[in-house]
Amino acid sequence: MTTRYGFETVAETEVFYREAGPADAPVILLLHGFPSASHMFRDLIPLLSDRFRLIAPDLPGFGQTKAPARGAFDYTFDRLAEVIDGFTEALSLERYALYIFDYGAPVGLRLALRHPERISAIITQNGNAYLDGFSEQWGPWEAYWRDPSAENREACRPSLAPDTIRDWQYGTGADPARLSPDGYELDIAYMARPGAEEIQLDLILDYRSNLALYPAFQEFFRTHRPPLLAAWGRHDPAFIPAGAGAYRRDLPDAEIHLLDAGHFALETHAEDVARLIRAFLEKL
Repeated sequence: MTTRYGFETVAETEVFYREAGPADAPVILLLHGFPSASHMFRDLIPLLSDRFRLIAPDLPGFGQTKAPARGAFDYTFDRLAEVIDGFTEALSLERYALYIFDYGAPVGLRLALRHPERISAIITQNGNAYLDGFSEQWGPWEAYWRDPSAENREACRPSLAPDTIRDWQYGTGADPARLSPDGYELDIAYMARPGAEEIQLDLILDYRSNLALYPAFQEFFRTHRPPLLAAWGRHDPAFIPAGAGAYRRDLPDAEIHLLDAGHFALETHAEDVARLIRAFLEKL
């Protein structure tokens, strides 16, 4: 099915999104991660659009979404979730499966806390909700969370550099013969836009708010028991496989699959992830 593109105005933000699939089909809301945008789903969407309605917005500060400048808009995860919540209201999404990845996880799980009745299932692709999932490579970010000094802010800036995006975030654990440059080159271009780095550094600082919500996310799992599929790149340098397995503490029936992929598993394993999602959701 053809992918459609559009904007939806939510307060002062114009949310760009891509959509495919029948209007009356079960909905999957796809939430991207850092430093990417909805283009990360460009290979996955066509593989599922015969059976599902897939909707992938760009978060404020990412991709093609047009949000106010830093200073006029608070670039925090609470604010991102407010905008995406308004986006789902504008599209009248009353029931949907959540696909959460990286930054999309704390955004999507905030939606689940607000509207647990709307969540039909959760698909997590390296979308973390447990301390177990953190690798040992978060040192500069953790130092910034403890002490948000100018020096510690600058120490996080290399996380936004082109070689970090290309080689560390995309390249670690990925088969280079299967890794297209399209994804990382577009992310590098987005990061080079005026003001983009400062917005991302604000979000890096606010990432500590997500860890504070982990107990609430885990209580949501225990209370509401959403069906959960983890399709996890086992070579992710940031979110390690223990983060996938941890979901079974609160959701013993969670379906866990570790892929021979890195952080951006869809860049190399979109067909594998699509098969897992199709089988998982059709059982429901």
